[in-house]
Amino acid sequence: MSEPTQLTVCDVQLYERDVTLRMPFRFGVVTLRESPQVFAKVRIRLADGREGWGHSAEMLAPKWFDKNLELSNEDNFDQLRHALTTAATLYKGSDPTTAFGLFRGNYDEQVRICDARGDGSLVACYGPAVLDRAILDALCRLQGVSFYKAVQANLPGIVGEEFDINPFLSALRPSTHIHARHTVGMVDPIRENPEPVGDGLPETLQEVIATYGHRYFKIKVCGDLEEDVQRLQDIASVLDDSPNEYVISLDGNEQYNDVAGVMELLDRIEGDAALNRFNNSILFIEQPISRAVALDVDVAALSARKPVILDESDGFLGAFPRGRELGYRGVSSKTCKGLYKSILNAARCNHWGEGYFMTGEDLTTQAGLGVQQDLALVNLLGITHVERNGHHYVNGMNGVPGAEQAAFCSAHPDMYHSADGVARLQISDGQIAIGSLDAVGFAYGAVPDFSVMREMANG
Repeated sequence: MSEPTQLTVCDVQLYERDVTLRMPFRFGVVTLRESPQVFAKVRIRLADGREGWGHSAEMLAPKWFDKNLELSNEDNFDQLRHALTTAATLYKGSDPTTAFGLFRGNYDEQVRICDARGDGSLVACYGPAVLDRAILDALCRLQGVSFYKAVQANLPGIVGEEFDINPFLSALRPSTHIHARHTVGMVDPIRENPEPVGDGLPETLQEVIATYGHRYFKIKVCGDLEEDVQRLQDIASVLDDSPNEYVISLDGNEQYNDVAGVMELLDRIEGDAALNRFNNSILFIEQPISRAVALDVDVAALSARKPVILDESDGFLGAFPRGRELGYRGVSSKTCKGLYKSILNAARCNHWGEGYFMTGEDLTTQAGLGVQQDLALVNLLGITHVERNGHHYVNGMNGVPGAEQAAFCSAHPDMYHSADGVARLQISDGQIAIGSLDAVGFAYGAVPDFSVMREMANG
């Protein structure tokens, strides 16, 4: 273990650019067609006086951090902008400390400030989640190490409250490839698209499998039993066409109010001969129960049938230990929830032993900084497959300056390819090659073109 490095945040700059989806993506209570992406530039100073910049990016997604239907999408964006500006103010006002100390020392105040305006902890944590990545990136670059090596040596000074985290960190070993778990959204076409996009990219599930060779899939369910069963039958008929084994995760997106409803869905799946292979392929169920009651309901009986993980309810640092008491067996990693939360929860799984696990989930992370930093995080934590949907719902770097696209293709030739004049994520045999992420800094060798972005408005 290296001695954790003390640092000070000198400047935070926040920018946005719009992302238009090529296909609508329905998850939970929203159908997403467009959304801004936020970019952070953070300058830090080390104790020896050296200064440097770091970068990060994340989507401003509506109706996930806060699903209140009385709020518009723009209201949701402003909640996240406020979380970002709040974190920036707190971080710039902090005394010298470690990268992790900056996060942990401001965590309670960040949540308190956001809570005072009616925003929950999931919203509050978005601000630090974006800034922490840029800060760690700057630290890695100043020290001349990769994100992988920085975490293995605990350069950020991560402290586990329940046990010594350093043996876990030092034993982490990243891979050069990771399986992409393809999302099947609620309005995604299965065999035929009634409203063709016609941009040369796969549109139906059948075309996706033929193009990318996926073996891992994430299936959204809506909570309407008859609608879900019919749709799962349609999906299974496509998946069963393949001679290869496939793996499924079911995402309930909080569409159930109790365990009984999820049990009924499993009963119908298990009792349907057409879904036999599909049922045997289900690896886990993701957050089926509303966050309003999810951490008050015992799910042990449900997890005994199919392991259940926390996603939206993982809104505070102690959520997973609380969930464990109620029978949850796993928790999701999402960079939008915070890289330190992911690392702490992964260490908990390792400490608790067999039966506990972490999964990698997506919030439509985009080609470039967003998808690369997320992939590097889950890869270092030993997760072998991760939900990836940004490349399916968005046409790569379409709309991004050509020079920026070329720079990312050049820096990461294993990850991207250029087709039809657009830089796109490369997936072959269901896998993404990510060896180029193992370089100085936090998983990128090209920088976005900030000159064409707009400054982020205050939330």
